[in-house]
Amino acid sequence: MNTRAVSNEFAKMRHLRVGLVAVVMVVAVLGLSLYTVVSSPTFSPEAPGAWNGLLAGMSLGIPLVFPLLLAVLASRQIDIEHQGNGWLLQATSGLTPGGMCRAKFIALGLIVTAITIGTSLLVLATGKLLVGIIPPVPFVHWAGFTGCMLAVNLVVLAGHILVSAKIDNQLVALGIGILGTILAVFSQGLPAVAAHLTPWGYYALAMAADYRGSGFVALPLPYPSIAALAVVASVVFTIITYRFDHQEA
Repeated sequence: MNTRAVSNEFAKMRHLRVGLVAVVMVVAVLGLSLYTVVSSPTFSPEAPGAWNGLLAGMSLGIPLVFPLLLAVLASRQIDIEHQGNGWLLQATSGLTPGGMCRAKFIALGLIVTAITIGTSLLVLATGKLLVGIIPPVPFVHWAGFTGCMLAVNLVVLAGHILVSAKIDNQLVALGIGILGTILAVFSQGLPAVAAHLTPWGYYALAMAADYRGSGFVALPLPYPSIAALAVVASVVFTIITYRFDHQEA
């Protein structure tokens, strides 16, 4: 990958309010996570499964917030090429449309990785310092959940980059982001087989905790399913972007 192309993508972000979108994503998920434990009548900071309350909050907050805002990030990063005929301009300097998409994915992927991990760490720190949860942090489960959500976020981001690059009208991409949010939330009530049918359904599959019976309980994480999604998405993204290379800018 051309490191200069990736650097150029970071330079383009200066005028795209990426930082503002990132802050909204982090604050929204943090607020929803805290609301989950505060609104629960059975939550207690001393309870053995107290951390499951925050994990359940993130399991709900990330599907509510990230799908649409990932679409916004991808759309804004791609739309500048549509508006300024950047595809043709970059092609004259030797950077193909597919190469630009891959550069944009790397640049935005680093941002999304920082947002996802930062959100997870902030919720963890808030649970310890503000909520005052006493039991030890389930680091392995917490890290596994963060990794699963990161993988799904990157897959959804890659999909939106392809859609935004192929379709000039970015309202279509944003509409897909809204639909993705709906699918991510409602997939939590669907059978696991149905949740596997769309990338957004994997948000539901990767729930780390939920309210069951009289309290929050930890849920097993579907590592094989998430790994399979990542592999398939990587192959599809690579094939499609290399096809873009052979199309006219």
